[in-house]
Amino acid sequence: MQGARVIRDGDAWAADRPSPLTLPMLILLALISAGLVLYAAGNWALGAGFGAMVLAGAALLGWYRRLYPQEVAVGEVVPDWTVARAAADASNMAIAVTDRAGRLVCASDLFGEWFPGFPAPPHITGDAALSENLGNAARAAWRDGEARVEGIVQGALRLDAIIGRTGRSEDYLLWRFSPVRQPSALDDVHRLLTGEAGRQLGEAGIMAVMIGGEGRIRAANGAFLLRAAGRIDANITGRDFAAHMRVDDKARLFLAREESGGIPLRLLQVPLKRAAQPIGAQSGAQDGPMLLLLIDEPAGNAGGTSALSYIETLLSLLPFGLAMADRDGRVLFLNKAFSRAAGLKEGEKPSYPGDLVVREDQAAVADAVRRFAVGPQMSGDVAVRMREQPDEPIALSLAGVRGLGEAAVLLSLKDNSEESKLKRQVAQATKMQAIGQLAGGVAHDFNNILTAIIGHCDLMLMRHTPGDSDYDDIQQIKSNSNRAAGLTRQLLAFSRQQTLRPQILQLPDIVADVSNLLKRLLGESVKLEVTHGRNLGAVRADPGQLEQVIVNLAVNARDAMPDGGTLNIQTYAVPAAKVREMRSDILPPADYTAVRVSDTGLGIPPDILSKIFEPFFTTKELGKGTGLGLSTVYGIVKQSGGFIFAESELGRGASFVIYLPVYQGADADQAAQPKAPVRRSETWGTGTVLLVEDEDMVRAVAERALTRQGYKVLTRQGYKVLTANDGEQGLEVLNGGEKIDLLISDVVMPNMDGPSMVARARAAHPDLPVLFMSGYAEEQLRKSIDIANVAFLPKPFSVSQLAEAARDALATRPAPPE
Repeated sequence: MQGARVIRDGDAWAADRPSPLTLPMLILLALISAGLVLYAAGNWALGAGFGAMVLAGAALLGWYRRLYPQEVAVGEVVPDWTVARAAADASNMAIAVTDRAGRLVCASDLFGEWFPGFPAPPHITGDAALSENLGNAARAAWRDGEARVEGIVQGALRLDAIIGRTGRSEDYLLWRFSPVRQPSALDDVHRLLTGEAGRQLGEAGIMAVMIGGEGRIRAANGAFLLRAAGRIDANITGRDFAAHMRVDDKARLFLAREESGGIPLRLLQVPLKRAAQPIGAQSGAQDGPMLLLLIDEPAGNAGGTSALSYIETLLSLLPFGLAMADRDGRVLFLNKAFSRAAGLKEGEKPSYPGDLVVREDQAAVADAVRRFAVGPQMSGDVAVRMREQPDEPIALSLAGVRGLGEAAVLLSLKDNSEESKLKRQVAQATKMQAIGQLAGGVAHDFNNILTAIIGHCDLMLMRHTPGDSDYDDIQQIKSNSNRAAGLTRQLLAFSRQQTLRPQILQLPDIVADVSNLLKRLLGESVKLEVTHGRNLGAVRADPGQLEQVIVNLAVNARDAMPDGGTLNIQTYAVPAAKVREMRSDILPPADYTAVRVSDTGLGIPPDILSKIFEPFFTTKELGKGTGLGLSTVYGIVKQSGGFIFAESELGRGASFVIYLPVYQGADADQAAQPKAPVRRSETWGTGTVLLVEDEDMVRAVAERALTRQGYKVLTRQGYKVLTANDGEQGLEVLNGGEKIDLLISDVVMPNMDGPSMVARARAAHPDLPVLFMSGYAEEQLRKSIDIANVAFLPKPFSVSQLAEAARDALATRPAPPE
């Protein structure tokens, strides 16, 4: 009999023995019956007889039950356990129920299989210690409601027991025995494929897949996911493995996704045995799980070697750098272009691609090589810094290849040394232009300040004579201001914003004019050598500025030869054919006249050579150089339309070569005009001058200078000066009715600038002389001040310079009609 434990001994009938109230109840029942019959029939004998018959029947029934006892199940005395037994059998656990007396009242079939004979817990085995533990747990469950015992060993089983109080009145104990799940081979393989071991298998070129007996994928490593699904994070669990594969007419196995460009695969099958299941446990999975390993089918030895040799021969002939590496990242082959681009010496071959790059990039290169070696045939770039050129990041291209034996990755490295050189030159030119714009703006503002300082010094010197206590101090202030003005001119020269007075000249004449000065500057320890070539073409440049260029280069060469040496200045012609042979990316083909200034000094380090033309960059000690010498040279040469290059080798001196284009104009054969002697004349004058200047300090000093410098004591005549803050106010004064003989105006002003004001003023006064003044260079403002009958005075200027400029501008007035 299943589902309930049946009890047949006499003790089981204790609940059916007569109660003490049974006999009184029977007598009462007999009396009531006799009374009813007597009432109905009215016969005492009939009523007494009926009552006696009721008592006799009850006595006979009790005697019969004692004489012939029947089987009675516990389930017929206590609530029906049928539903509980069915639920217990469906739970896949061994379940038993005991009452307060410790008797087994219900048990599942699995409990009988694991514990034969249906023993009542806690005495389920012959192990006394286990029985004691279960007994203590039962008492704890009666007290606390639940208890637990783990690690019960029953044959090959390892069980955990959970005991809980149950029932409507909580007068039963429910015993649940469940097996402890043991790890199986399937779990181990699943963890292997999805963990670090699976990644390492992929790096070794092995694709691994676990499938069930029905052929569906249960797990796969990243290498298979990448090649079969295109993504390393693809979810293909539960899909049919065969759907990802294809077989060609030669019975070769391929990945379906790789189509015609795929590589044949070799398939290895590893059957996986399932872990033994407990007796009676149900299995929800089909049998026959399997581990599948796929690797690329290697090509035949002869064919593979022949193909690889052919590929290597082909790669060696290509003009761009190529190399091949195997799955482990070892370099198999590299051509000459690759070695040259990587900076390798002839015959040098690295073991790994990571040996070519700096230490910080080695891990990235090694990881990229492994990734492209085992994945699908894809390509990509990795930005790296080469060991020989750590300051120039370049792109290392990688591509996965298949079917070439050991070769798995193709590496490409472009020899971009020329490209990098051009990039550096463009970056340098951009930086120099930006610094030049900044320098020009600073020089403009500084020139306004210096104009006021120098002007006030001149005004004070008019009231002092040599010997006065303040005369020397004022002269010292003016001298320092002039030095500051020279510094701003250097900034303007570097930024190519200074005022040039170009002339047609011959470079040997310039060198000859400055040679005497150079001999005094160089001293006795430095020897000067000058040589001139033949057939030199004339150039168009400012002679004074070219002299400054040669002087600055000579002074730098002298400082580079502290123990003496030789300074060589050489001029020579460079025809266009020679320029083409030089293959310079900067110097355009044309005819040039060149001057080379060379020394035998210490030389310039390579890391400094690219910075020597930057303003304020100097290698001299603090206080011994401003760093504007070479930057001024650079600005003058570039503003003159030329080019300058520096060459140096440590310990063997340095050379600066200047290329100036040969002037091709109609007046190229005319010699440079000699400098006319300066003619000094009176600076006083008469007339009304309109002064337009937005800077208050400059306007004030210019007004005083014109008033005092233009005044003649004997005739008590001079300039009458009217002032305005900007162009709009200047037009109002000009149209005020008073005749204006000269207009002096700043160029750059707010609201309305000087050229705009002059253009509107000339409409009503076409013959009005104009003198522009500005802290910017005339060349920079040439487009805006390209107006007829206009003079220009650069800032800073002295009182006498302003007076002379005003006098000269007034001299251009047309003569009044007779």
